[in-house]
Amino acid sequence: MRGVNRVMLIGNLGKDPDTQHLEGHIAVAKFPLATTETFKDRSGKLISQTEWHTVVLWRGLAELAQKYLHKGSLVYIEGRLRTRSWEDKEGNKKFATEVVGDNLIMLDKRADAAHGPHGSATSHGENVEGFNSADIPPISDSPSQDLPF
Repeated sequence: MRGVNRVMLIGNLGKDPDTQHLEGHIAVAKFPLATTETFKDRSGKLISQTEWHTVVLWRGLAELAQKYLHKGSLVYIEGRLRTRSWEDKEGNKKFATEVVGDNLIMLDKRADAAHGPHGSATSHGENVEGFNSADIPPISDSPSQDLPF
């Protein structure tokens, strides 16, 4: 049986995206994303739990993140988990699990969108909402063929 590696998150950026350009002008953006769940404990008291996720976006999505996202932005991210490992200076093995995003929808309501560069409210959402990054380099040779459906 084949596996499924899919992540869907709605949360707020913990800081502005850190965008770099690799060889060949390939953009990559990285930022922390906070997701908060709220529930009631046995006594009826509201409890909030926040999880922090490291999100990595490539190419077009990275450029959009750099242009439109900032600390506190509310976003929907869809992607897959990737775990990397390396050795630090002391030779200790380190691991990092990241969400490699391949879909981004901005959920912020922008009060100043009507005051965009051409005086219309379309400049913000139409460029980003539902943008699907088909140009992200695949983790495997045939990622779409690995899906069970």
